[in-house]
Amino acid sequence: MNYRFTASKRYWSNFYALPSDQKESVRRAWKIFKANLFDPKLHTHRIHSLSAYSGKTIYAVEVEADLRVVFTIQGALVHTIDIGTHDIYKI
Repeated sequence: MNYRFTASKRYWSNFYALPSDQKESVRRAWKIFKANLFDPKLHTHRIHSLSAYSGKTIYAVEVEADLRVVFTIQGALVHTIDIGTHDIYKI
């Protein structure tokens, strides 16, 4: 499927606050993500607590050991919500 991608202001704010080496890791992961959201290298998984809380399915991909990007899929639209440590999973 050909997806369109959008990102929240929160995502961009937290992305720009990352150190440059983590930004590079995110850029490398983005290339894989854009080609295949569920590529095994990204360890894409559903975040059950956030999904239950929001009423829609929320996914996360692993960029580094403790750096995640959370996103939703609505039809052909992928919306990135946030980026950060596991703390972004807390409600």
